[in-house]
Amino acid sequence: MELREQLGERGYRMTKPRQAILDVLRATCCHPDANWVYDEVRKTIPHISLATVYRTLDVLAQAGLVRQFHCHGGQARYDDASQPHYHVVCQRCGQVADVPMPSQAALEAEAARSTSYAIAGHHIEFYGLCQACRERDPASPAGRPEQEIARESL
Repeated sequence: MELREQLGERGYRMTKPRQAILDVLRATCCHPDANWVYDEVRKTIPHISLATVYRTLDVLAQAGLVRQFHCHGGQARYDDASQPHYHVVCQRCGQVADVPMPSQAALEAEAARSTSYAIAGHHIEFYGLCQACRERDPASPAGRPEQEIARESL
């Protein structure tokens, strides 16, 4: 389904700022905050305001076209929601990456069956240390390979 139709079904219309923000989010994999999106959108719409970017991100999140999430209580981050996927978050630097594994729709079915809830969706995040942070502090337990930690616990 086309983006214009998806927005229309949810009671919104496609505007130039909405299209520009969607284009920016679909072209990146860095899970940016609103300020980063603002800087990128200004390259094509120089007079857009930061407030417009925030409002537009909220509308797109409500419409289900972008995903808004918070890592460690920090600033909101945004992600393209066209394909279900999970994230891994570095506990030290806050870097966010997509996890290349299929969405687990079976989890929703199991949650619905075991709780009698009508499940609307789910969100999974993995936490750890990115490669750069592990290299900066290899002595940290989270910075060492699992096999090495397992040998120490024997």
